[in-house]
Amino acid sequence: MPWYNGYYPPSYKNQPKYLREKAVEIANEILGESGDEGIAIATGLKRARQYFEEHPEEKPESEN
Repeated sequence: MPWYNGYYPPSYKNQPKYLREKAVEIANEILGESGDEGIAIATGLKRARQYFEEHPEEKPESEN
């Protein structure tokens, strides 16, 4: 089941909003490819963290 508009995996609950939104975007792409929610959730969060490490300028200032 894809995630959207404030509906996201419970494991994303305590993540900053910018990170959670990117993780959901990535997880939805992975879910569409693999169909495995567990892999999509874990990989989405991992890749979102990597993305913001590589692109710190895209982090909102108020949520660093």
